[in-house]
Amino acid sequence: MLLSWRRWRKGRPFWGGLAAVLAGVEICALPLAPLKIMLQQGIAGIPSVLMGLVMIVMGLSAWFAPHYRGMAGVLTVLCAAAALVMSNLGGFLLGTVLGILGGSMIFAWQPAAPAESGAPTASGDPTASGDPENGTTPANGTAPETGTAPEAAAAAEAPAAPTPLEGDPR
Repeated sequence: MLLSWRRWRKGRPFWGGLAAVLAGVEICALPLAPLKIMLQQGIAGIPSVLMGLVMIVMGLSAWFAPHYRGMAGVLTVLCAAAALVMSNLGGFLLGTVLGILGGSMIFAWQPAAPAESGAPTASGDPTASGDPENGTTPANGTAPETGTAPEAAAAAEAPAAPTPLEGDPR
């Protein structure tokens, strides 16, 4: 159970989503004060509730649909910045700071690259993925990079020798 939770959490921008949800809750909670205070606030409380709800939805979408992390991160930061002006200084600055931090963490998150192992591939050939240590090439035919940066730069600058075409008299 703990291992599956850890795997789920690492497969998405969890901490950014949590910060965005907390920021949204904080921005939403202030206008939802007791009714007497809410009536004094009037229509100004509506944008606060809407921005808080959008931030909560963007935090949850980062958890449950991590492929939308770019849009979720940008919208969270925009709502947090707008809340600074429209919602009690963005929940007394705490909501804005949490929202900007969470949105930026959501936007910056990248999925982990799959770990390479020496296990055989689908073709059954353990060298099909290419192993630079033993000089094998991957199945797509590209050669592994070897050499140092100056050698590679010199090789890139050298003109390639022309290959004779079929039917060429040379």
